[in-house]
Amino acid sequence: MPPTPSVLFVCVHNAGRSQMAAGWLAHLAGDRVQVRSAGSAPAERVNPVAVDAMREVGIDISAESPKLLTADAVQASDVIITMGCGDACPVLPGKRYEDWKLDDPAGQGIDAVREIRDEIHDRVKVLMAELPSLR
Repeated sequence: MPPTPSVLFVCVHNAGRSQMAAGWLAHLAGDRVQVRSAGSAPAERVNPVAVDAMREVGIDISAESPKLLTADAVQASDVIITMGCGDACPVLPGKRYEDWKLDDPAGQGIDAVREIRDEIHDRVKVLMAELPSLR
């Protein structure tokens, strides 16, 4: 892995889980990692309940917008974390893949989204411990 690893978080709509994960990693790791997120079928905007849940912990993802998953984004990433996007994510040799089983925050109230946010935080912390440049 290069000195500054690149992590891509992917979910279907790139509006909840992947945006929260990208927000956590960018917040916790700063410029020690490149963070990307994308979706196989991007929504029009980031889930406002996810924005509120992240704001509660001091992370502002309100300026983010859902992006379409491309092969270029996968190629440019060292680690690809999928969250319920099925077979939509291209699999390329030499990349590290993980699939995080997480509830979808779409249509959920703030209490449920807080739980998802906190689970993502815990998983991001584990991921950070596994990346050489973040140890």
